[in-house]
Amino acid sequence: MNTVLDLFAGPGGWSEGLRRLGLRDVGIETDPAACATRTAAGHATIRADVAAYPTQPLVGKVAGLIASPPCQTFSTAGLRAGSDDLPLCHEALDDLAHGNDTREHLRTACADKRSLLVAEPLRYALDLHPEWIVLEEVPAVLPLFEHTARLLKVAGYSTWTGVLNAADFGVAQTRRRAFLLASRTHPALPPDPTHGKNTHVDLFGSARQSWVSMADALGLEPGVTVNTRGARPTDKRGRAAGGNEFSADGPSNALTGRARSWKLRSGQGWKSSPGQPTGNTDRYERMISEPSFTITGTANRCKWIGDGVEERNLTLAEAAILQSFPSDYPFHGTRTSQFQQIGNAVPPLLATAALRSIAAAALEVAA
Repeated sequence: MNTVLDLFAGPGGWSEGLRRLGLRDVGIETDPAACATRTAAGHATIRADVAAYPTQPLVGKVAGLIASPPCQTFSTAGLRAGSDDLPLCHEALDDLAHGNDTREHLRTACADKRSLLVAEPLRYALDLHPEWIVLEEVPAVLPLFEHTARLLKVAGYSTWTGVLNAADFGVAQTRRRAFLLASRTHPALPPDPTHGKNTHVDLFGSARQSWVSMADALGLEPGVTVNTRGARPTDKRGRAAGGNEFSADGPSNALTGRARSWKLRSGQGWKSSPGQPTGNTDRYERMISEPSFTITGTANRCKWIGDGVEERNLTLAEAAILQSFPSDYPFHGTRTSQFQQIGNAVPPLLATAALRSIAAAALEVAA
């Protein structure tokens, strides 16, 4: 019994996190583009619906269980129908713990049928009895994770639930996610942060590193700003336009699939379209003599938008880096699908931190 099973496996965020610990998983995923991505990256995949997949063939074969149920119904970026479905989700958890599978009945009463997918990890856990479990979701799901943890304690697991910030583990974005860690063989403890908003030295002289900025991760010049909807702060009539702005001199905002519309803006001399001003000529001359920090192509062309400001789109490779994937990770599907895969995935660096704290001891992996 040494298989790690990854439910709602996506493009492979957990798989990449496991790979850094010398481990492999088998992922269950239904999206064809994500399955193609996983296959290209060398991760074993079963294309199937997690909710419909039978657990009986897996009994006695699974040592670790990972799950990141779809978050759209609970996310602040979505319609949050999951908030209305919370009582039904709690009911499903209790029913499963008492041996009653009422998922099909409860699903018909949900405002969004995807809400009930948050109960699937408990179904697999109770049927398969893995040595350890790691779950991840948006913070709004924490009450359901706490409920799941109480039920797992009755089943003999040590558990921990809480919210982790990806920036505290070397990811160049302030992405906060709820986690549930559980183990039948060792105390379940949260990972120790390796980074902090400010450097910190503890009583033993150990210092945390500073948060990784977006600029540092992507090799950007200082002073770049990002608009998350691609609209300028004001339109031609001076009216306020949509989109949040943040500085690339700190960690990025949390990525979602909408990062495909992010605009990076600089008034410091990025290369502009032919015949257009370049801002600071000295800086421009220096920059074009240095290696490019991004993948070349039309998506990376800058354009002059006036007022000494140039802009360009965030590239797919840059989004991958901000999520701590390799820049050349083989994402498949349309551009929209690829950005969605990145935004929905757990950052591999954060995955490694969570897995090291719970799986290393259970599987005797060097931490």
